Amino acid sequence: MAKKAGKSDRERNLLANELNGLIPQIDSEGLAFLVKQARVLIYNMQVDQLNKAAGAVNEAASREAGIKRELKTAKSEGEKLRIAGSESGSSYYIFYRNSNVMFSRDEMLQLVKIAGGKGTDLELRERLYAWFERERRDIFALIPLVDKFDDRLKTIAALIKKNFKIRNG
Repeated sequence: MAKKAGKSDRERNLLANELNGLIPQIDSEGLAFLVKQARVLIYNMQVDQLNKAAGAVNEAASREAGIKRELKTAKSEGEKLRIAGSESGSSYYIFYRNSNVMFSRDEMLQLVKIAGGKGTDLELRERLYAWFERERRDIFALIPLVDKFDDRLKTIAALIKKNFKIRNG
């Protein structure tokens, strides 16, 4: 990059020197024309810079809007996330967007204990996320869980609580 800047500076200096050398041969009317053209050129360069800055702002706003859309979508994930058991009861499936991940009865029992455990909503989500990370990382390929704050974990916990009850004894 430094080579390119050095070459650009040398080229600019050569052109400036050439223009300086030509000035004595140009009459007042010609100089007025060149000054006017230089002002138009400078104005156009400033407009380009403003357009680039506006483009960056628009791009950032678009990214932010996309994130907001994703968060809004995450809030309605209850319609897309569901849990179902096999007919034999030996396995369970978490469905998300027309795909699923199978869990054994023991794995589902562990998830039920986590979701039904004591603690704040965030603590339960954190435990679920940690369990998925430790035991079943394949869930992340199905459900793009970002972190323990992801609302989809809240939805999963609510679905587990709704569909399963821990029996005492």
